[in-house]
Amino acid sequence: MSTVDKQLDEITSTITDELPNDISVSDVTYEGPELVIYTRDPKKFARNGDLIRTLAGKLRKRITVRPEPDALTPPESARETVRSVIPDDADVSNVDFHEDTGEVVIEAAKPGMVIGRHGSTLREITQEVGWTPEVVRTPPIESSTVSNVRNFLKQEREERRDILERVGRQIHREEMSDGEWVRITTLGCCREVGRASFILSTPETRILIDCGDKPGSDDAPYLQVPEANPLNSIDAVVLTHAHLDHSALIPLLFKYGYDGPIYTTEPTRDLMGLLQLDYLDVAAKEGRSPPYDSAMVREAVKHTIPIEYGDVTDIAPDVKLTMHNAGHILGSAVSHFHIGEGHYNVAFSGDIHYDDTRLFNGAVNDFPRVETLVMESTYGGRNDYKTDQADSEERLVEIINETADRGGKVLVPSFAVGRSQEIMLVLEEAMRNGKIPEMPVHLDGMIWEATAIHSTYPEYLRDDLRDRIFHDDENPFLAPQFNHIDEGEDEREEVAAGDPAIILSTSGMVTGGPIMSWLEHLGADPDSTMTFVGYQAQGTLGRRIQNGWDEIPMNGGRGRSGTLNLELEVETVDGFSGHADRQGLENFVKTMNPRPEKVLCVHGDEQSVQDFSSALYHNYNMRTFAPKNLETFRFK
Repeated sequence: MSTVDKQLDEITSTITDELPNDISVSDVTYEGPELVIYTRDPKKFARNGDLIRTLAGKLRKRITVRPEPDALTPPESARETVRSVIPDDADVSNVDFHEDTGEVVIEAAKPGMVIGRHGSTLREITQEVGWTPEVVRTPPIESSTVSNVRNFLKQEREERRDILERVGRQIHREEMSDGEWVRITTLGCCREVGRASFILSTPETRILIDCGDKPGSDDAPYLQVPEANPLNSIDAVVLTHAHLDHSALIPLLFKYGYDGPIYTTEPTRDLMGLLQLDYLDVAAKEGRSPPYDSAMVREAVKHTIPIEYGDVTDIAPDVKLTMHNAGHILGSAVSHFHIGEGHYNVAFSGDIHYDDTRLFNGAVNDFPRVETLVMESTYGGRNDYKTDQADSEERLVEIINETADRGGKVLVPSFAVGRSQEIMLVLEEAMRNGKIPEMPVHLDGMIWEATAIHSTYPEYLRDDLRDRIFHDDENPFLAPQFNHIDEGEDEREEVAAGDPAIILSTSGMVTGGPIMSWLEHLGADPDSTMTFVGYQAQGTLGRRIQNGWDEIPMNGGRGRSGTLNLELEVETVDGFSGHADRQGLENFVKTMNPRPEKVLCVHGDEQSVQDFSSALYHNYNMRTFAPKNLETFRFK
């Protein structure tokens, strides 16, 4: 008998001792980080609301109770009962039964009303029909991504359960080493922006944090080095957020043998799939061979284990992971690793925004312990102080008014995820308050789909914005000015030849996608304005245009060739970035509780990381480093 089986036998005995005599346990197993209890008495479990909480506290594990099939009310009659228990105001759109797991998935516009106070409605559902309810939100804006992910996971439930059981046994295996050390190896994004990737190692475990591409370059993380190989021996992948410079090459891991879990938030899972599929689409349109195919994207989604902010989750025998809001984009997370029994603590910032924005609350930096912080430094240079957001919004309003007065268009290269939604909120409010004339706001590329995903997960947004999304008549993303470009080149030509308008288009760094078409249509128009609102990495066409290039190569798809002369105005409004500026980065570290002993400054141009590292050392007496790629740091 394996050590995991012995452990489960002991847990089963403990559970049996704690339960009343009239509640039976037929099986106990692990599914990922959760302990799953199978019972023929789910209704009795539900009647005792404190029972699961008591067991979870005693066993120090997250617990799910699953009913045996013979304890379930048949779906035909259960569906009617479930609907009768849930208040009508919840606006239930679908009730779907999964007999293999005993779960009933309830899709509703107002999930909170399905859950009830402290889960009271969920317990009542189980008491009445035996099924274990799972609640998902009906997107207020229809999202093909959310729908496809949910349908795909439904189809793959059986295989996914096998994956989770295998992962669960890996997490709870017996520790094989008595050693105590922690190492971090840098595989990318050191003294550069892009291809974020790190290996966190202990004597027991290897964890890959992020695996992204580098905008404007074919450079990939150094996955071939011994610290990362063989890929199938990595215990877990942790994804801080969905932007491609952090997530693009995760499917490549599955192509080359990785078959383990990906831990991230639920919206990051959905956005990851959206952005990776678009990554493949753009490569195909530009005649490039992508490094993997869509089947590998599906594998990544299938292996993802979503975790919520603040949940302490076992991901290895000696590692617990907790994710916290990073304030950068939807679902972005500062990832905190608790290693051993209080042995060492490491936090990876991912990308952060320290102050509140229109979309998100600012990044969380309050942890029980952190000895080492791996800290982004995108705007870490000594002069990287961004304009106040209110001033930035005012400047954007000025640019729009000046351009509209000339009869031109405002073209905004924008990241589909995060910056576009921030700009949409600014534009909706400015038009509602009469600060700019009402005009169409055309959304090209993935922006509308990304916006739909934002509206699916309002609990990850700022409180006041979340409340507005709950009311369709107040949802700012449903304002009539917003138009999704869905008829391709013909519609673009029509917009370019028409009245003043605002165009938000991917890609945000002008590295491909529909923005190239808009440059063809509007580049020679001196009445129009191209306005940058996000970071432009070195080597990207966006950075070159920002620096004054007025002749740009057009060698992408659809037969483009030669050069394009730019005559439109070029402006930069720098207060909208999803990254903290130099002051925000310093404030994040300065106010950390507790403050870390060591900081590795990464994800920034060489000068930025060196400036930021030096400042933290001199101002706060911390040991700081500006590592190069392929360095390894040992702690403890």
